[in-house]
Amino acid sequence: MKKLFKVALIAGCMMLLMGNFAKAQQKIGHIAFDQVVGLLPELATVKTQLTAYQKTWSDQLGTLNTEYQNKLNDYQSKQATMTDAVKSIKQAELTDLGKRFQEQQSNAQQQVDAKTTELSKPLIDKVRAAVTAVAKEKGYAYVLNSTQTDLLVSPDADDLMPAVKAKLGLK
Repeated sequence: MKKLFKVALIAGCMMLLMGNFAKAQQKIGHIAFDQVVGLLPELATVKTQLTAYQKTWSDQLGTLNTEYQNKLNDYQSKQATMTDAVKSIKQAELTDLGKRFQEQQSNAQQQVDAKTTELSKPLIDKVRAAVTAVAKEKGYAYVLNSTQTDLLVSPDADDLMPAVKAKLGLK
């Protein structure tokens, strides 16, 4: 009798757990998010704006680099005739100019990164809204970005790319 009771108790617990597991299963979809962003026609405008912005920084860096190279060449050509005091002043100028160049280069990279984020945000938000809408329409609880996650196995039915492209009016 005790054995029968234990078996019935274990079977009941398993049935309860299986029922909860079945309820907990939710649909998971995937999409190549970066690929969808790359298909947006607005991306060409963003790229053009970024190229122009990068050019202003590269022009400034080019000017600073030219100034550094000219002063370095001048120093090297006149070094033999300079006094020790003048040499140390010129070396300090070159060191200062080199530091300014590095700081300007670092600042330029930060500014370009910030501008990239600023210009890309509306595109990302647009695609994210479309993915959210499609996921809600199709009953997906989770959507993975397949460009950042290596999906070893994924059914075609869970690829939201066609639906999102249609939602955004893309081919």
